[in-house]
Amino acid sequence: MQARLLYHNTLHCFPAGLADERQQLVHAEVSAVVYDGERLILGSDKPIPGAERSSVFAVDIDDQGHPQEETLSYYTQPLIRQAIKYEDFALTVDGRHVLATTGFDRIHPEDHSLNDYNHLLIWPLGDPDRVQVVDPDPRDGVEGSLELRQRLTAAIGMPYYKIEGLAAIPSDEGDGLLLFGVREQGQHFDDFHYVCRVVGAHYRINEQGQLIFVDEMREHYAFDPGRFEAVEHRCGLSSLEYDPYNHRLYLMTSFENEQGGIDSIGGYLWVIDMADFDRGRAPALVENEAGGPLIFKHKAEGLAVLDHERLFVAYDNDRELALGDHDPEREQKYACEAPWTLLQMIP
Repeated sequence: MQARLLYHNTLHCFPAGLADERQQLVHAEVSAVVYDGERLILGSDKPIPGAERSSVFAVDIDDQGHPQEETLSYYTQPLIRQAIKYEDFALTVDGRHVLATTGFDRIHPEDHSLNDYNHLLIWPLGDPDRVQVVDPDPRDGVEGSLELRQRLTAAIGMPYYKIEGLAAIPSDEGDGLLLFGVREQGQHFDDFHYVCRVVGAHYRINEQGQLIFVDEMREHYAFDPGRFEAVEHRCGLSSLEYDPYNHRLYLMTSFENEQGGIDSIGGYLWVIDMADFDRGRAPALVENEAGGPLIFKHKAEGLAVLDHERLFVAYDNDRELALGDHDPEREQKYACEAPWTLLQMIP
């Protein structure tokens, strides 16, 4: 499968020059995006300061799929503001609820100081005021999906891991199968390997709008990008996205490596139909129109299906400001801008 580049641009996510409490410049680091049928909902993996702002915001798109900056609004519900390090968003299979996951990459063994990094949230489509925490641990009344963290730890089998993918796919069991993409795993945050693993469990939504897991979390899929000759970078999974129009799953991988003393960032896009996913077959590496591998020039972390053929890609370049060939008229973006790409998939 090939992808045609339709458009590149950047999105201003907050006012230029915004600083945090330490007077450090805040950077737009968009790592999650989902399309709810009317708007893009985006998430940053770093806090965006200000009582009127949060790390989750929404923006309308026009008929061409371009974000309309003047429509941007923040989700300021306390639970949404509380969670830290959003990594991926998804819709439930029936399209009636939004799901948002953080990275689950840290927890304090003795207190609740890092609970905010361990959240799976759910809210009805278009009604974030009714947001709830999925699988909370009721001890001490501290919010956080700590029961879910125990499920993830058991399925992944490592003391350290980072979740960067989320997708709900149809299933004969429950209301669907909720998938979590694992990017890093190892013994410690400075002793890990990049991976592309997918673990998950079946779920149902009860009458109170709560997501309930109905079986055990286990591994459902894994592949090694390094086995593909066209892949020249060591990368890990950075996003999952179910395509309900074509009954397939997109997997995005990104890399942030040093080669020859030069930092290199970018990503690849993969696709697999659900029958091959169930059989554990390798995904297909999406190509460009010239027949070579489609290589993103920025760290691709957010992916949204807009319709039966168009994809929206959002990038988290951390604090890197270079735009490369993303914008021929300037070399750097502002810290408040998030680069994005619109793609058309070609069978």
